[in-house]
Amino acid sequence: MTSEPPARALFDQALIEEATKKSGLIWVRGDQAPAARPLWHVWHDGAACLVGDGPGEQPLTGLTDGGAAEVAVKSKDKGGRVVTWRATAHRLAPGSPEWEAAVAELKGKRLNAPGGEEITARWARECAVLRLVPTGVAPPPAGSLAEPPLPTPATTRSPVPAALPRLLARRRKRA
Repeated sequence: MTSEPPARALFDQALIEEATKKSGLIWVRGDQAPAARPLWHVWHDGAACLVGDGPGEQPLTGLTDGGAAEVAVKSKDKGGRVVTWRATAHRLAPGSPEWEAAVAELKGKRLNAPGGEEITARWARECAVLRLVPTGVAPPPAGSLAEPPLPTPATTRSPVPAALPRLLARRRKRA
């Protein structure tokens, strides 16, 4: 005999795990953050593991130990939202068995890591390693979630100079 709530909870858990495993980035908004941020992660042992808040690493703005977070997972191929789930953030203590296991997974997925072999020692000294443990699926959002972009020192694209199309046309004729 099966009851409806446990079956729904298992479905939600499977959806969260599969969608998050397949996604390269997750959008995370901590309870202290004004907006969601894209973060790279690794799914390990029933939670999304993140590393950041150190030099050369992603900012974990608004995520505090024991704090709540909302995680949006998008489809890798279509870009649409697959699921939004609630989580509790847990900071892992450097050197603990949980930290070692999470860092081993994160190290394998970290692209272009400065320091190479010394990365785990640097993460232990200078960074935070967090686990986002799912607590349930969030209800679908009402309306558009479009927000203005976060401030950045990056420059925007300037208009194309008026003479550029003519210059490019000349190059094509010569070739």
